[in-house]
Amino acid sequence: MNDASRRGIAFVVFGSLVLVASFGVGWAFAPDVNTASGDANGTEILVGVQGPGPNGNVTALDADGEVRWSIGDIISYQNVQKLDNGSVLATFAAGGYEDCGPYEPPCKRTGVRIIDPGSNSPPARSESSPDSATAHSDPDPEVVWQWSYPVRTRKDSEVHDAEMLPSGNVLVADMEWESIFVLDPKTGDREWTWNASEFYDPPADPTRVDWLHLNDADSLGDDRFLVSIRNENQLLVVERGEGVVEVVNEDGDEDVLNQQHNPHWLGDGAVLVADSENHRVVELHRNDSTGEWEPVWSVATVGDIRLDWPRDADRLPNGHTLITDSRNNRVAEVDENGTTVASYAVPSLPYEADRLPHGESAAVSPHGVSGEADAGVPDRRVPVLSTLLAGARHVVALPYWVSEIHLLAVGVAAALWIRGGYLLVYAGRRGKG
Repeated sequence: MNDASRRGIAFVVFGSLVLVASFGVGWAFAPDVNTASGDANGTEILVGVQGPGPNGNVTALDADGEVRWSIGDIISYQNVQKLDNGSVLATFAAGGYEDCGPYEPPCKRTGVRIIDPGSNSPPARSESSPDSATAHSDPDPEVVWQWSYPVRTRKDSEVHDAEMLPSGNVLVADMEWESIFVLDPKTGDREWTWNASEFYDPPADPTRVDWLHLNDADSLGDDRFLVSIRNENQLLVVERGEGVVEVVNEDGDEDVLNQQHNPHWLGDGAVLVADSENHRVVELHRNDSTGEWEPVWSVATVGDIRLDWPRDADRLPNGHTLITDSRNNRVAEVDENGTTVASYAVPSLPYEADRLPHGESAAVSPHGVSGEADAGVPDRRVPVLSTLLAGARHVVALPYWVSEIHLLAVGVAAALWIRGGYLLVYAGRRGKG
């Protein structure tokens, strides 16, 4: 064996050691995200998982974090809502459809489903009429009703949110045409629609561009709706017959909100928001003197782990906050001081979670204290590497503890392997000569 061969082998071995050591240490010293407690408030966690690839699912966990049931293997699920009869309303996107309207088949469709969890829950509504109950003996969850429409591309056109209204109609947040509407599930007809183009200047064709990314709509009662406009960093209160009557973060200030998801209205002048690109959960109050909305409470660290792209936050009746920490693949409950009450490891890229039986309560007392409920763990996001890592998580399911350091280790190992491979090829050619 000549010197070139020995150096080539050394480079390959050293590259392998770098990779094994970095991932081994990361796995060994990763904080535990499974600290679920049977004493936590509620008896079940319902999670909508967006997932990379065809891994979208709806999963129900008990208070100890054990899976009660799960249904999935489609492109994505987002919002979930437990209905009074025990079934689950969920928004979804799936592919392989032949009924594609103006688009070439096969295409993707997005919309709303009702899922019967099976024998562990009361009977679900039938496919023909969501208001009628049908008994099921099959213990496996199944889709019993669906309404959907074809989209040009799934990207940025998913129905991210829907809510069953007391009337039996369904409120839908439509990202394809950037609107909210009330759907009659019996007929499939729209009973009322508000288009964002009434308030914002639209492009020529909103289906060809991620214009506003309208990702959430909640009923506030009295024909008023809270709407999340992600790309404008704004929340709107839309009143039927009046249009927009209030704007949260009117200037689009990224220090207030930055590409948020799933706001939870706490009552007049208070809202809890998953402030996704600021990697925190924040409570905003309206300043009675200025009319401006200001942060009064926030959480950026849970259980010694920095939040990474949280996309849902619910205030529970006891004052705790349930957080969906998307890129850390967990759902966590914290008290008003940010102390972890329970934490659940869930499938990759969860979108939204509810602690049952509470769900997203319509009116919950806001926190009356100011400041950050934060353990002070430093933010270690690194330019370029953090962006690459975030992109990787949307393509492949990665453990939550994989960090920028591991991405750097992969790059170093790859460079060493390439160098070692070159030397081994060079040595082989010299040997033949």
